[in-house]
Amino acid sequence: MLWQSYGLANNKNVIQTDDVNMKIANNHHIYVVELSKDVLYEPKFKKANPNYLFGKPCVYVGMTGLDPDTRFDRHKAGIQANKFVNEYGLWLLPELYESHNPMPYEDAKYMEVDLAIRLREAGYGVWQA
Repeated sequence: MLWQSYGLANNKNVIQTDDVNMKIANNHHIYVVELSKDVLYEPKFKKANPNYLFGKPCVYVGMTGLDPDTRFDRHKAGIQANKFVNEYGLWLLPELYESHNPMPYEDAKYMEVDLAIRLREAGYGVWQA
């Protein structure tokens, strides 16, 4: 088969349907950045988190086609950066997202929102763009 000739015979990212072989792009990631508590002084952040529980982390939840480490570095360098990550980003929290990655784009879009909602419900301060 065509996909075997490309060395994809045992690739979990390959599906076969109706004699059409295609590689699913499982190259998107969700990621979580811990933000400094100083972000709580930002009116937009504070307004978005009325149920924030004191002592819980403040985080940014995002999705990317890049490796999360690379994306975090780009935020901090001001390249396609979210303001809160650029100014208040401390480090990645891989324990909150690593088990989900990588995934197709549509799944990443859903998981980004879902994770942000779950963290906010747990009392985290969350920004999700």
